Amino acid sequence: MKIAIGQIGTDADKTANFALVAQAVITAAMNHARLILFPEATMRAFGTGRLDEIAEPLDGPFVSALAGLAKNYNIAIVVGMFRPADQHVVSGRTINRVYNTTVAICPDGTVVHYDKIHTYDAFGYRESDTIKPGKNLVTFTYNAVTFGLATCYDLRFPQQFRQLARRGADIILVPTSWADGPGKLQQRQLLIRARALDATSWVIAADQTHHATSHPRGVGHSAFVQPDGMIALEAGPNAQMLLYDVDPHLVHRIREKLPVIYGD
Repeated sequence: MKIAIGQIGTDADKTANFALVAQAVITAAMNHARLILFPEATMRAFGTGRLDEIAEPLDGPFVSALAGLAKNYNIAIVVGMFRPADQHVVSGRTINRVYNTTVAICPDGTVVHYDKIHTYDAFGYRESDTIKPGKNLVTFTYNAVTFGLATCYDLRFPQQFRQLARRGADIILVPTSWADGPGKLQQRQLLIRARALDATSWVIAADQTHHATSHPRGVGHSAFVQPDGMIALEAGPNAQMLLYDVDPHLVHRIREKLPVIYGD
């Protein structure tokens, strides 16, 4: 199954960001990809404006336009977006929180969504002040393959990936917006490989490009990781499309040799 990663760098403008997605979708479809994965926060990049101002429900114009692309080009599209969630009081101030949602839109109109469970409450930052954590693991079947969904900081929680594998996920799709910093690229590379080994599943991770700013929103280096933890294909730091023929049957061959997902 040919799968594409659209490693793009989004900004504040939702319309411009959608144009980047549309261009990549068309290119991927012309290269016979059946699915394309985009980064976390594709709808609007972190640090570029209030997320509640651009958040939309799943039946809003953003997903509707993606569904049109998926149908017209016969390709599934998986992308990071934001949905309205609730109001949350922080230090006496009411904040309109959003869900950090990964949405998968199939050519037949099926829409599946996952709300990021593990918010980035670490190193003095509290993502949960503005983003409401999700509760449910999500898998879906497309083209006779079962996919699992996870998002960015979820990579630091191996049990989520093992649980997705136990639910049948042969391929786990992980959009990220992995902020740069000392050792951050190396951590991300290690984590995506470790999670593939934990789940003995393919892990396909799409990151934002590395912006040449004081606060980069990504490190790039999107990758296809095999169920044995080996990197099959990896991007550089800049905007790039990756295309790879993923063999879902490799999962079962490796699990026969390394039956670890039911070990606890």
